[in-house]
Amino acid sequence: MQSIISIKNLTKTYKSGLHALKDVNLEIRRGEIFALLGPNGAGKTTLISIICGILTPSAGTVLAGGHDVVADYRAARSKIGLVPQEISTDAFETVWATVNFSRGIFGKPPNKAHIEQVLRTLSLWDKRNATIRTLSGGMKRRVMIAKALSHEPQILFLDEPTAGVDVALRRDMWEMVRRLRDSGVTIILTTHYIEEAEDMADRIGVISGGTIILVEDKVALMAKLGKKQLHLHLQRPLRDIPTALARYPLTLADEGNELIYTFDTQNKETGIAELMRALSDHAIDFKDLRSSESSLEEIFVSLVERPH
Repeated sequence: MQSIISIKNLTKTYKSGLHALKDVNLEIRRGEIFALLGPNGAGKTTLISIICGILTPSAGTVLAGGHDVVADYRAARSKIGLVPQEISTDAFETVWATVNFSRGIFGKPPNKAHIEQVLRTLSLWDKRNATIRTLSGGMKRRVMIAKALSHEPQILFLDEPTAGVDVALRRDMWEMVRRLRDSGVTIILTTHYIEEAEDMADRIGVISGGTIILVEDKVALMAKLGKKQLHLHLQRPLRDIPTALARYPLTLADEGNELIYTFDTQNKETGIAELMRALSDHAIDFKDLRSSESSLEEIFVSLVERPH
């Protein structure tokens, strides 16, 4: 699939000596939702800022929509819409005026039909004549998205877009993001709500210490790095796991009332049948059982905690 953002050997070193990005290489595909995950200070904001032309790289190249973000800044930036974490709008402007003004900043001719479509998509049409200061926090965040979409970008960056947004509005916002993706807009998002990335993203990128440590299709990542667990609720609690069962990846939980067996989803043989026979041989009976899988959050934590 064709890349809409192409990053080659990107490095950023600040005057303080901080190496914020270290030889980053990344291709983001046209029309995908790409989730960029990483702990605080990992380099997410620096990377986004360079792609959007806010910061200058120390070395390397970035192409956005085929344009170099340094050598051909205006053309590259016209392809990009950015929704930053901070809400920053003129409190006394109307919704219509502030979104329309944003379009003009990028040299686009007036297009009332497009502005109306954006406001309707974001459920802001009824608020078009309201001043920004009268809106709720969630509505103000929608206005930020409308501003970012005003000049018809091909790429949309959403930096923590649902921070401080209630659950219902968050759900509505992600429905809107899916519609944008379906219309051909490439979405790059950062989020601390990892379950959102698990639900929304086509691919996942993980950055840690200024280095991209993994880029993977979400489904493949969950299959490759996910672990499954079998939870057995015991008839009688165990004080400890019998020595004869030590070769199995077992742990005790719930004060010895639950036995947890962890196995790799990639292995053809789960070992469950063999475990069941071993439990029977040792007169360990259980009332019921259930299975669970690793969440993306657990996979993310395991990745960033590994030495690189």
